[in-house]
Amino acid sequence: MTETLFLDFAQVCSKIEETSGSIEITDLVADFFKRLDDEELSIVPHLIMGKVFPEWSPYELGTGPSLLFDAISLAYGVSKDEIENVLRSTGDIGKTLETLSKRRTQQTLFAEELTIKKVHASFLEIAKKGGKGSQKMKVKLLAELLLQASPLEARYLARLVLEELRIGVGEGIVRDAIAKAFNVDVDLVERGLMLTNDPGVVATTAKTRGEDGLRSIELLPGRPVKMMLAQVASGIEDALSQISDPAVEWKFDGTRVQIHKEKDMVEIYSRKLENVTKSIPEIVSVVKNKLKGDSFILDGEVIAIDEAGKPRPFQDILRRFRRKYRIEEMQSLIPLHLHLFDILYLDGRTLIDLPLRERRKILEGIATSDDAPIAEHHLVREVDVIERIYHEALDAGHEGIMVKNRDSLYTPGKRGKNWLKIKPLMETLDLVVIGGEWGEGRRANLIGSYTLACRDPDTDKLLSIGRVGTGLTDEKLLEFTDLFSDLIVREDGREIEFKPEIIFEIAFEEIQKSPKYESGYALRFPRLIRLREDKSVEDADTLERVEKLYKERFEG
Repeated sequence: MTETLFLDFAQVCSKIEETSGSIEITDLVADFFKRLDDEELSIVPHLIMGKVFPEWSPYELGTGPSLLFDAISLAYGVSKDEIENVLRSTGDIGKTLETLSKRRTQQTLFAEELTIKKVHASFLEIAKKGGKGSQKMKVKLLAELLLQASPLEARYLARLVLEELRIGVGEGIVRDAIAKAFNVDVDLVERGLMLTNDPGVVATTAKTRGEDGLRSIELLPGRPVKMMLAQVASGIEDALSQISDPAVEWKFDGTRVQIHKEKDMVEIYSRKLENVTKSIPEIVSVVKNKLKGDSFILDGEVIAIDEAGKPRPFQDILRRFRRKYRIEEMQSLIPLHLHLFDILYLDGRTLIDLPLRERRKILEGIATSDDAPIAEHHLVREVDVIERIYHEALDAGHEGIMVKNRDSLYTPGKRGKNWLKIKPLMETLDLVVIGGEWGEGRRANLIGSYTLACRDPDTDKLLSIGRVGTGLTDEKLLEFTDLFSDLIVREDGREIEFKPEIIFEIAFEEIQKSPKYESGYALRFPRLIRLREDKSVEDADTLERVEKLYKERFEG
């Protein structure tokens, strides 16, 4: 079978960009999937959603806008000023590269045609470059790839380098396209995606083994999946009105972890599915010494504790997670504690289809001692008792409580009413930072405000919902300017566009309808609470949640 050209992929992407209906887009994606061999099919579902590797992959391109500009400059012999001038007129890095590619006077003769496999292999080679001189090597490799690309291919190469394809294909369309392409039950595809967190694996399984293959997919230690998510309840009585058989747990002021064990191997993943094992050896030690089982996958929370036994600031946990050197020193400065509250897999058996009541018994059964790191779990319905637990959690410095449905299955990546959180905070949204504006006067060299967006999970588009500038000290303005400078993809006067990668947790007084923003809504008096480095764009709040909050809290 002849390898599929990358030009074929680019042409499909171009057709999708010109198509508005999700059904028609699904048909285009499904038809393309049918044309691919098994290896290509393991790659393309990621690419068509703007990803190069699975979320849990140890590889990342490490190619921001600055490195891409260097590669364009090297490949096409143009200055960064020329690139920025074209970018200002096109408003899109992909079309900018397409324009510059068309302008080339010296074409590469006899260049080998790019195939999907070759492009992916080049991306993998770029991702593997590390250490001294790695940035120059990445630039050189990327420039070589660009030199072989036609103008249309260059458009989508540039967007993939920034993992910003922007053609409106999200996980929902890929799920439906797999089902249609290989004539399999969409619910089985959905389950496969939950268990693997890898649409490439699900697509190849659907093609080669059909529905029987999809049914046989199981969780595997070492292959992390998205974590089950919770919704906010307005209070204890609201939660009890939705859950008839509740279990109550503290909502710890820490960060989620997913722990995988396979014999002597222990791997720990953050909420963003980054491998943080080497940074937190004391947690690895607890897992090995306090829990039994040849293999398991656990869900829990890691918290940092101060001298008084209270939770330390969230940023301290992130300092631990990011630490690569002198880890023992950091252990003594910021000690971590583990609290486990769920189990997804044990000794070859996937458990997510069991109700929480059964999963909890299994979790408690792997403890080897009374001081095993398993969170307290209260079976109670009385409002006054739950209020006491709630205030105990707050007095201990934590966020509040979780009220969980004991009949609930574990649904990776899904936010539903089976887990409800109760916190005393004003309402917040986790929003993607997509742009900003340079300050004025003494703040002219600082980014003074940031444009925020919610997510449309069906189309993978980010929809603007407002700006935030309140809550930013001079120190934060400087810190964030440094952070976002490497993510700038376009400037137009004082206006800036960023590669969408950073999540802000935003508090607000109310939500208003507004034609000014793409979401159709605006936040009144938004205020930055914190930077959510533990969350990715896929974790950002959706337009559906914004609409729900508006209807529930601001329409009465």
